[in-house]
Amino acid sequence: MTSNILIVTGEASGDLHGANLVRSLVNKKPDLSFSGMGGPELASCGVEILFDAAKISVVGIFEVVSHLGDIFLAQKVLRRRLRKNRPDLLIIIDLPDFNLMLAKKAKQLGIPVFYYITPQVWAWRSGRVKTIRKRVDKIGVILPFEEDFFRHHNIDAHYVGHPLLDVVYSNSTKKEFLQGYNLPEKTICVGLLPGSRRREIASLLPDFLEAARLLQESSNEKITFFLPQATTISKKDLDDAGLSFYQNTLDIRIVLEERYQMMASCNAVVAASGTVTLELAILEVPMVVTYRLSTLSYRIAKILVKLDHFSLVNLIAGYEAVPELLQDEVTPEHIAENLKSILTSDNRGQTVKKALAEVRQKLGSRGASDKAAEVVLQLLEEKSADG
Repeated sequence: MTSNILIVTGEASGDLHGANLVRSLVNKKPDLSFSGMGGPELASCGVEILFDAAKISVVGIFEVVSHLGDIFLAQKVLRRRLRKNRPDLLIIIDLPDFNLMLAKKAKQLGIPVFYYITPQVWAWRSGRVKTIRKRVDKIGVILPFEEDFFRHHNIDAHYVGHPLLDVVYSNSTKKEFLQGYNLPEKTICVGLLPGSRRREIASLLPDFLEAARLLQESSNEKITFFLPQATTISKKDLDDAGLSFYQNTLDIRIVLEERYQMMASCNAVVAASGTVTLELAILEVPMVVTYRLSTLSYRIAKILVKLDHFSLVNLIAGYEAVPELLQDEVTPEHIAENLKSILTSDNRGQTVKKALAEVRQKLGSRGASDKAAEVVLQLLEEKSADG
């Protein structure tokens, strides 16, 4: 008997992880059918896209307000599907405020809910734990300490491992990667990873570029800097943040493809806090992590967020495995100083690499999608048994 699943996600990463979950589910149970909200990845594996997730993938209070029309329309479309073509299961991925509203409707209709990649309620807005317990039947968590946290709050949590482990790898050596840029294997490479949103580029890239200048100025050896350009960012966005000016004096290479190969080839990286730090950890690339908010947002965050560290790498490690620079600490001088320490001190560089290897081990083994699929199928079986 065919089971129908509604799957809902927002940003590109959720679209990718959702698509991998769908493929794992179909491999295990070919008669499943899917519809929902997502993007090109979910569409590519046969999911009927009821609403384009790109229309509501926004960050920040003002951006959300300006997209309220699309957000309400998406809720309307998905709720109509829940009522009129009642699925056997709702899978929600990340996107907490939107998805927990939808989960409430599903529970009212007696539709079981599986939450994959849950919000970081252990960091802030912990009151959402109660909401998750009321509206979700099972959750698949991707960080090693999350299972105990949620189970302590009487939520049926299953640690499935991090889905990035299935997609983050380099299929070329540093020598092979650098050959594409006509660079020798022993080139000192530093990555500049300010993020994939215009706001991040405008806020962080100028400091990253000036840090690159300071680093090169203090080095006796030539350094090549790699700057990935996300599809969401134009060359003009980069130039507006100062790239064209610094390219006159520094060797800065723009990377459009081979992102993981580039990361793996770097001796050190400065990055905006986020998923990219886990990607770097999986590749065991030493990094300096930065995070900067607006003054108001930072003041609010200081009240709401009670953590010793802000980067995922250090949260998983349980100590400062990699240097963190927060808010006013994010200066070209501090960035250059920390990068130089990693590059020039064998002891510092090896210490960071050892810590990253430990983080990589804590993330578990590959196969998160398959493990999450097993939990989904178990939930479907339980629903079927309950009649």
